[in-house]
Amino acid sequence: MSQQARVPTSRSDAGFTILEVLIALAVVAIAIVAIGYVMSTNVRGVRALENHVALVQTAQTVLTTAIPPRKELAPGRLAGQIRDYGWQVDIGPVGGGWMIDNADVAWIPELVKIRVRSPSGAAIDLETVRLMRGQKR
Repeated sequence: MSQQARVPTSRSDAGFTILEVLIALAVVAIAIVAIGYVMSTNVRGVRALENHVALVQTAQTVLTTAIPPRKELAPGRLAGQIRDYGWQVDIGPVGGGWMIDNADVAWIPELVKIRVRSPSGAAIDLETVRLMRGQKR
């Protein structure tokens, strides 16, 4: 049998010191905390985006289903609730003094304001114009 030559090792070459291990653990801990912070920020952002999308979808539903057809459209306020989202529709004159007194017009534009509020308190406001039949003389 051959004898293997032993290489003398000094204590400094034997492995990691406790200080090196603690520094490595601190670096890993900082990296894990940073990753956790980024992930929690992303989760909050995604949740806020999902809430906004639900709010917009509810507003779109109100816009298409809650506003009466032209022949039934009248100035006033409508209100209701869809999936815990409260909504309100205000129908009134557009304003601006564009109307001419005693004019015989077939259509009158009415401003329709839609406000939808989520259960969390977030709200969205939409405005559109709908044409109503004018008063025939």
